[in-house]
Amino acid sequence: MKKILILVILILFPINVSATIVTASSACLMEIDSNRILYEINAHDKRLIASITKIMTAVLAIESNRLNEIVTVGQEVLTMYGSNIYIELNEQMLLIDLLYGLLLRSGNDAAVVIATFIAGSEEKFVEMMNEKAKELGMNDTVYHNSHGLDEETQNYSTAYDQALLSSYAFSLKDYREITATKKYYVSSDKKSYVWHNRNKLLSLYEYATGGKTGYTPKAGRTLVTNASKGNLNLTAVTLNDGNEYNSHKNMYGYGFNNYDNFLIINKNNFKISKNYFNDVLYINNNFTYPLTEEEQESLLVKIKITKTKKYQTGDIVGKLEIVLNKEKIYEDFIYVKVINKKTLLQKIFSFFK
Repeated sequence: MKKILILVILILFPINVSATIVTASSACLMEIDSNRILYEINAHDKRLIASITKIMTAVLAIESNRLNEIVTVGQEVLTMYGSNIYIELNEQMLLIDLLYGLLLRSGNDAAVVIATFIAGSEEKFVEMMNEKAKELGMNDTVYHNSHGLDEETQNYSTAYDQALLSSYAFSLKDYREITATKKYYVSSDKKSYVWHNRNKLLSLYEYATGGKTGYTPKAGRTLVTNASKGNLNLTAVTLNDGNEYNSHKNMYGYGFNNYDNFLIINKNNFKISKNYFNDVLYINNNFTYPLTEEEQESLLVKIKITKTKKYQTGDIVGKLEIVLNKEKIYEDFIYVKVINKKTLLQKIFSFFK
């Protein structure tokens, strides 16, 4: 017969309601490690995204594991216009160098060359972009090109989806290094280039660590950035914002001033009294989450233990759930580790020894 034990642990942290701090049509401030939204305005409204499209293009290029391969520029480059790095037909350059031109200078020509190199054609690359979007939970995103120009084909997404993508891209070392670079020098087999990062936040805000700009007349100004301070890594997204850098500074100011990461569950200090087991109960993961100082009487840690007579090391004997403002934000299994029990003769021998 099995019995269930449920423990509810109340942890006190408060709630904070923010004021309007951006001028964007849509905005989202997200904590990168937990994907918790710290601030939002119309974050799930679908809008044109312009050149922040190139974040997904860069992610797929980085994950191709071909950054040190030489790319030969093909006919696809002849169709590009607008923001370019002006590479030429048959010019050769390393893929990693093309990524700097893509992300710093926002080269549309770099985008189609990268797409063709990775997938054989831009059409197949766009399929990869949409597959990756689904994998990341970007449910309101549809890509139709690799660059973001919207006269013929349009890419639609949301501030929330782009924050998800930015959080994922932040986990890639090459993406972080490239987008943090203010100036980049490179030479191809034909000429030399100097590219300056168009993301002005790197110079305007001391905690900024990277990101990507975008603009078309239809989309307006779009911007995705990252910033880190203390134990918080944040990403901010604004869509259709004429004062985007000020909006990003305001959002980061709000996030860093009001939130800290708390280690809510420590696997190395996990103990449950009155658990009906004489053996050790344990969990495999820590859980850290950003909270304000005002989120009081809203965070619950629920522990459910299943009592059973027959078990062995590694068996699941319970579940841990964390609830914030009546919403489950985390769950994990609880395991048992059997302690080697001594026989009566072993106990007697140990006593006399």
